[in-house]
Amino acid sequence: MSPEKPARIEFRKQPKQERSIQRVDVMLAAAAQLIAEKGVSAMKMTELAAVAGVPIGSVYQYFPEKAAIVTALFDRHALLVQQKTKEVFATVTSLDHAIDLVCGMIDWYYREFRGDPAYMGVWLGTEMDGDLLKLNIQHSNRVAEIFLNGIEPFLPADSSIDLQARTQLFSHLIGASVRLAIMSDKALAVRMLNEWKQVIRATLLAEPEARQ
Repeated sequence: MSPEKPARIEFRKQPKQERSIQRVDVMLAAAAQLIAEKGVSAMKMTELAAVAGVPIGSVYQYFPEKAAIVTALFDRHALLVQQKTKEVFATVTSLDHAIDLVCGMIDWYYREFRGDPAYMGVWLGTEMDGDLLKLNIQHSNRVAEIFLNGIEPFLPADSSIDLQARTQLFSHLIGASVRLAIMSDKALAVRMLNEWKQVIRATLLAEPEARQ
């Protein structure tokens, strides 16, 4: 069991053989389909087994409960975002460049998940479960850490920015803003994200005002 995950949201048994991996992939694909259609709360394990074409025992062989399935799907989304963030912020050359990269990441994030009907269902599922919500926050903080490590070498020595606090805050807000855009009309979504990028350019790396 991972120290960051309770047993109830982890795989009961990790698939190792190719046949087992393929079976789990089929179950997760069926879960993503059902979540996209009706949401996490309405999805039933028996229904998942039927759609996947596997015995219900096979579902419970790998997943102790529904939250573990949501975790497996969420982890796939989170890994994709973290890998993209690492790739992008390994190229930082200046603070101005870092801001450009953040705005580019927002566009990528929106494009990547706008067409994924299961994404919002999985994310909303994490909001309704305390253990999954913690996992979501850990992911957001990990993205912030990658960004922090990419820009910290370029921050002036006399900077007063609390970089850890600010990057964690903006990481969470960026995720929330993109999800709002995904749920909105496309034309409005583009306008909202353009406004949000203007806010980021003006505030993300702005030095705090001196206190009187």
